[in-house]
Amino acid sequence: MSAGAGAGPDGAGDGAVGPVVLVTGGSRGIGLACALRLQRGGARVAVTYRSVPPKEEGDEGTVPLLPLRCDVTSPFETESTFSAVEEQLGPVAVLVCAAGVTSDSLLLRMGEDRWDEVIATDLTACYRFARRALGPMLRARRGRIVLISSVVALSGNPGQTNYAAAKAGLIGFARSLAREVASRSITVNVVAPGVTATDMLAALSEEQRARLVSEVPLGRMASPDEVAAAVGFLVGEEAAYITGAVIPVDGGLGMGH
Repeated sequence: MSAGAGAGPDGAGDGAVGPVVLVTGGSRGIGLACALRLQRGGARVAVTYRSVPPKEEGDEGTVPLLPLRCDVTSPFETESTFSAVEEQLGPVAVLVCAAGVTSDSLLLRMGEDRWDEVIATDLTACYRFARRALGPMLRARRGRIVLISSVVALSGNPGQTNYAAAKAGLIGFARSLAREVASRSITVNVVAPGVTATDMLAALSEEQRARLVSEVPLGRMASPDEVAAAVGFLVGEEAAYITGAVIPVDGGLGMGH
């Protein structure tokens, strides 16, 4: 399968079995777009969801996504998720961490509960999933890890100190891990979306969305599929020499940061 469609380190071709992919937060938005893109490329894809599983969709003839209910902040549920994937599909060759939450507040009004929730979901969960995925990847001497960060990690945003801290933390985490595992042909990269048409953005007022879009040089928001295209490239064979990179998909919003 083509790299753009999401060929992983076990890329399928001439009847070969596609790689096993695990996407956290894969029931909607960017996570679901990534899962469907990689599935269309021939991958066997499992997705985690917290409350509502992904809708049955995809191209005719594709194998349905494997939905697994998981609170990504729970070590026990993280382990049970990997066990289920390994039992039903095989060892994870590609990990995409897309699960995330926001809980906005100015810092002076931000209680520790808001801080802890965002850090646990957006940063600590990625540490936990990446650590669990690494064992089989190291033994196979190949693997792909892609973390979904945000333009806010570099630019900052009032009222989002918790979110910005978590998303910026992913960059340092990814670059450190990339150096640790590069000798085993495992790549670790970050995709940093900007204003993207997701449920998170839909919760804002029309005036707020218009203000955000007005700051984007390209003058529009991204679609989840455009973010997924970058992820598909990074897990493909054509990106085998890219690691520790931060790929912006933000319409130019983060230029200069």
